[in-house]
Amino acid sequence: MSETGSAEITIEELADMPRGTYVLYDVRDRISFEYDTIPDAESCPEDELYEKAAGGSLPNEKLVLFCMHGTVSYSAAVALRERGIDAVSLKGGMGAWLKKNTMPEDRSKEIERNLMTNKRFHKNLFSRFAKAIRDYELLQPGDKVAVCISGGKDSMLMAKLFQELKRHDRFPFELEFIVMDPGYNDLNRTLIENNAASLGVPITVFESTIFDVVDTVTDSPCYLCARMRRGHLYKKAQEMGCNKIALGHHYDDVIETILMGMLWGGQVQTMMPKLHSTNFEGMELIRPMYLIREDDIKAWRDANDLHFIQCACHFTDTCSSCRDDGSPVSKRMETKQLIKKLRETNPFVESNIFRSVENVNLSTVIAYKQNGRKYSFLDGYDKDKNA
Repeated sequence: MSETGSAEITIEELADMPRGTYVLYDVRDRISFEYDTIPDAESCPEDELYEKAAGGSLPNEKLVLFCMHGTVSYSAAVALRERGIDAVSLKGGMGAWLKKNTMPEDRSKEIERNLMTNKRFHKNLFSRFAKAIRDYELLQPGDKVAVCISGGKDSMLMAKLFQELKRHDRFPFELEFIVMDPGYNDLNRTLIENNAASLGVPITVFESTIFDVVDTVTDSPCYLCARMRRGHLYKKAQEMGCNKIALGHHYDDVIETILMGMLWGGQVQTMMPKLHSTNFEGMELIRPMYLIREDDIKAWRDANDLHFIQCACHFTDTCSSCRDDGSPVSKRMETKQLIKKLRETNPFVESNIFRSVENVNLSTVIAYKQNGRKYSFLDGYDKDKNA
């Protein structure tokens, strides 16, 4: 038991506290909160917490604060206690809660049954998964696919969908489920292994030192990390006899990429459903989650009481969400929030962004690139007039 006056409480002590006697505050950013949090927690980012304290608008009940590992929340609890506010930090943070509540028990049959018999999940997850594979010709008979699992909700669901597809599909293909450990801490490694066991996914884990390498980089470390991770995945997949790697990018990732390219990259481009590798001959990258919405993935996760890692890199190992460029708020986060805001007045904004790269009219484009060559509308301007 914590000593009287301590600024920390344990998971066990929290469980013994009667409901209604405390308020559980997640002091991480809202993107992290929306990704996953402890049941019954409310979002109250650190800066907002201090604003409420200064304005006298905090609830009268005891405040139980948590972040990912209990570092930021402990400092916040101490600061509030100095102001006379009854606040404590959850020792070990959400990480400790995840470790206690994510056990390596096989729940695969239950989760598979829910995926295929629940009308919403069958329609919005499995059917869209199968549609993307069919429409974009992502699989052919005889393929051997390395399903790349990062440990997050998207790639874990992709693994289950591939397993279901293999049970129901009409042509033969093989699957390997691979996890690259780029230097995860013990919590994240354990969480990945436990979730794979619960889902009945037979993973092959291999090691790399990517995090150690990227730790020394100050210019675009997240971009370099992503490139290095993909290279390692291609290499491992090729060694295992695979001809394709599958990544778990979904519909929302696609539309965010389109808008990011326009707003911050000055270009019109998209995240393609499949790509030939330029460095690994005969290898191809596919994205079978291409038509699946993130909200439906979250609904599946929550319905099955599953909890996955969000971002496990060293730069975000305390409490924050992943930053694309090292800035306080990443461009992807800004874009996600912008789309959310636009949807308030235009409910079709996401589908319009997605369709915009399917309906490109080259006769109304000033210039475009194809196969490394740049074309201008002036190239055939006079010819069109004479015709």
